[in-house]
Amino acid sequence: MKLISYKKIFAIFGLSAFVVVGISATKKPEDDKPHKNLKVLSKDISDDQLETVMYSFERQLGVTCLYCHVSTKNITPQRVDFASDEKPEKKIAREMLKMTLKINKKYFNTNVDRKVNEVKPIVWCKTCHRGYPVPNVK
Repeated sequence: MKLISYKKIFAIFGLSAFVVVGISATKKPEDDKPHKNLKVLSKDISDDQLETVMYSFERQLGVTCLYCHVSTKNITPQRVDFASDEKPEKKIAREMLKMTLKINKKYFNTNVDRKVNEVKPIVWCKTCHRGYPVPNVK
């Protein structure tokens, strides 16, 4: 029976140590740039949660991001400036969100998390808007 050479043992041990150190050094990347200018939604909302909320607004109001958000200026290619409060529709959307949270709390005793995905609200954008940017209540 051949004995394993010290070089092989050293190489295996070295590679194993390298892999263990590499794994322990990696950690879940934290959000380098936190969401800016969140006033109603939770400040610790994840990217996925925020995207889910925004897409639900789009579907329930029949609009795109540019309905409430402005395009970036002096940046090519143009992108959406989510932090800007330049458009009045964004301010109105915040007030509507506050209103729906209050209605759900007061009349249905449903405390909707400000991440808006933990508890499904009873009254939501679609209740009045029905797929249109302006409420369609009759």
